[in-house]
Amino acid sequence: MKISFHLLSFIWILYSINSIAQNSAGEIVFLKSGMSKIADKNAKIEKLADGFKFTEGPVWHHEGYLLFSDIPANKIFKYFPGEGTSVYMENSGFVGSEITKEGSGSNGLTFDKSGNLIICQHGARQVVKFDRAGNYIPIARQFGGKRLNSPNDVVVKSDGSIFFTDPPWGLAKLDDDPEKELEFQGVYRLKNGSLELVDGELSRPNGITFSPDEDFLYVSNLNGTRKEYLRYDVDENGNIFNKTIFFDASGMKEKGGPDGIKVDKKGNCYFTGPGGVLVITPKGEHIGTIAPPELPANIGWGGNDGKTLFMTCRTGLYSIQLKIEGVRVME
Repeated sequence: MKISFHLLSFIWILYSINSIAQNSAGEIVFLKSGMSKIADKNAKIEKLADGFKFTEGPVWHHEGYLLFSDIPANKIFKYFPGEGTSVYMENSGFVGSEITKEGSGSNGLTFDKSGNLIICQHGARQVVKFDRAGNYIPIARQFGGKRLNSPNDVVVKSDGSIFFTDPPWGLAKLDDDPEKELEFQGVYRLKNGSLELVDGELSRPNGITFSPDEDFLYVSNLNGTRKEYLRYDVDENGNIFNKTIFFDASGMKEKGGPDGIKVDKKGNCYFTGPGGVLVITPKGEHIGTIAPPELPANIGWGGNDGKTLFMTCRTGLYSIQLKIEGVRVME
């Protein structure tokens, strides 16, 4: 069948509008008009650093720098705008020689209300507090007398309680690993020294964050082939109930699955997933995608005005300046 040049051009335009495949510079895909309130049409995705193995867990410190993990390298790096990156912490996820597999480093990072760094450690299979005096203090290692799987991501609520996810990604054979002691993958709350299981029915819980008003808790989850972003209601005491699927990306064909998640101050959600960072309204509508050249694993808000979105993308660290202010950890 002969296809005219004009028809081919029209098909290509439609493909370009709807495609969210990465290119060498990355791109922003505007699916709905609301995305124009998030990002400028001419906004650029900037590569800040590269040469890493697998980056994760970006968190901004109010003194003007970003920390992020390189999981296989077992290090936390520090990025200072205008100065580049440096090693902030060696042996960030495990200290010792018996673990040689890649994936034993730190993953998710955040700060508590006192400014201590909270670290999810894959190799050591625990959550630790690195205090301002330079001390490592394990704060979650076991549940019900059994070792955690491999704590993945973490968020601190305004009341000081710490919520984290615990999939088996840090175990060499995942569910079949002989070192796995728990029969489930958990979402936990650590409050006043007591560890509580919030949800033990998820297959691969991963990213975790609260809505700006803390009325909702969001958790990303890979459920077989299903790519789900869950939402829980939160009561005035911080208790979690009423789990629902907030956004289902299972039908999206682009590479990438549910991973790190953050929110902005208007309640919009930023979900790393198929094709990049999915921008989802509080009502669950996908309005656009921020697609850096490499697939992002996690994201974090920073910068002096809180409008810089940092993206840890496999071997590189990227950022984009947006129109809207995100919820930063240390505010």
